[in-house]
Amino acid sequence: MQGGMPRPNAAIYYARDAYDTSRPHLMGRHSAGEGFLRGFVRHGGVDRLYCYARHAGDAQDFAKRVQGYGASVPITWLPFADPQRLAEPGCLFYPTVGVDELAWRRRRHDQRAYSVVGITHTIVSGAVMEVIANWLIAPVQPWDAVICTSKAVRDAVETVIEAQTAYLGARLGPVRPSLPQLPVIPLGVDCDAYRTDSAMRAAWRQRLGIGDADVAVLFLGRLSFHGKAHPVPMYRGLQQALSRQPLPAGARLHLIQAGWFANDAIERAFRDGAKAHCPDVVCHFLDGRETDVRNGIWQAADIYTSLSDNLQETFGLSPIEGMAAGLPAVVSDWNGYRDTVRDGIDGFRVPTLMPPAPYGMELADRYDLEIDNYDRFIGFSSQLISVDTGAAAAAYAALIGDPELRRRMGAAAAAQARAAFDWRVVVAQTQELWADLADRRRLLREIASLPDRKPDTVALAHLPRPDPFRVFAGYTTAMLQPDSVVSLMPGTTPEAIEARLKSPLSDFAVQILPALADMQAAYRHLAASGKLKAAELVELVAPGRSERLYRGLVWMAKMDLVRIAPPSAATPSTRGAS
Repeated sequence: MQGGMPRPNAAIYYARDAYDTSRPHLMGRHSAGEGFLRGFVRHGGVDRLYCYARHAGDAQDFAKRVQGYGASVPITWLPFADPQRLAEPGCLFYPTVGVDELAWRRRRHDQRAYSVVGITHTIVSGAVMEVIANWLIAPVQPWDAVICTSKAVRDAVETVIEAQTAYLGARLGPVRPSLPQLPVIPLGVDCDAYRTDSAMRAAWRQRLGIGDADVAVLFLGRLSFHGKAHPVPMYRGLQQALSRQPLPAGARLHLIQAGWFANDAIERAFRDGAKAHCPDVVCHFLDGRETDVRNGIWQAADIYTSLSDNLQETFGLSPIEGMAAGLPAVVSDWNGYRDTVRDGIDGFRVPTLMPPAPYGMELADRYDLEIDNYDRFIGFSSQLISVDTGAAAAAYAALIGDPELRRRMGAAAAAQARAAFDWRVVVAQTQELWADLADRRRLLREIASLPDRKPDTVALAHLPRPDPFRVFAGYTTAMLQPDSVVSLMPGTTPEAIEARLKSPLSDFAVQILPALADMQAAYRHLAASGKLKAAELVELVAPGRSERLYRGLVWMAKMDLVRIAPPSAATPSTRGAS
């Protein structure tokens, strides 16, 4: 609570994979998800936390996680099977771009009930491109949003949308697209966690053999030349920097690479590459998945660097972590890094270069034809993107040779991180978005509204996943009708119903079949009345919750427990008939 009033709230779509950093294959989206959830718990000021999760076990994991972050407010689980309850918080935060899928599900109920807010991470895969293109044909509303973590990724998203709009216009005629809002809101960091700690700095530098006069440069992230950042410009830039700006006698330049390797071959390539390209630099390789390394290695460094050259990068979390730690940065002038590191103020941005279209079509075609898998596609693309080694060397040399410049840029970086990227700021921006979307739900026209709420209309409201009994209605001889006549088969008993429900031939489907108690109650009504109309029977047994029992009558007929006769067999009033 802040100012005595709860702030805008949202249910958190929770699957552990999106928020867990205790994993061997740690990716940026995991760190971003964990950071957002922790930041929301600590700075959201809400009076209740909502968890939208598939299973009770996921909800329990969510509760344990947020309580570990200090949550003391009530926690409510909203099951996947009950999406209408998302109207309670009024918004659903979904940690990826797939708002189209959730918009289709919402259409069956009430499209004004809540907003859906996604967020961009990597968007280069074919699957994600298709999702973005699908926004144009999904019932996405103007009160939905996908947070773009950088201006560059928003430009890329808009390029995909423009191409799909042009295609649909050529195919179907003029298109007036309805799209989610695309605000630019960065990822965040907990700046307090990166405060300078002189004792920890001394301990780390002693552990790594870094002397007082030495200069240490840090890279933290996946150690992947095909999927993150090719190391040659960094290695050669540091080696060339030493020739431009020699260190005092006895002092050495250290490069700390804290991350993880996907396999032994990649590790050998990095280690051998360092020996070949920067032989005069002392290289350290640390496992950045280890908590003490990930949280503490910043203290050992004097400069942070990341010369990303990969299409997978959209924002870049580690540079703002380095900024929060008070480190001047040398980064590539590449997508989201342009929004974070201010060139000449917080550090230096190094120019990048890549070929224009259509020189990437061969790569795209090979990926589309499955000649190359995704890893090869992004790896091949990155081989054709260069980072200016000479400019990198000049930037490194300027910082290596000038402790006062390092101090001044590091202080500016720390102040900018606190002002623009601390979770206090980013969570508040996100909640402002949620509030704006709530206003849009009240005021704006609904897109692709249902013309009516008739069963046939609702059955086809979610086109990618329609009601199968509507689409395939022509397959069957007849349909169960409200006035179909239901009677017991000879030999049916409550025990027989239970045995068939618990049989291996049926128990796999127990989640969608009627409750045993309801079927046994139906048995008792039929035993007393002889026969009943289907609608009458289910309303007697389960008033207000009759859907599962109604359709379950067909299962009971399948199991030879009841007989269902066509409506023509009904008498004007079947209640009490013998």
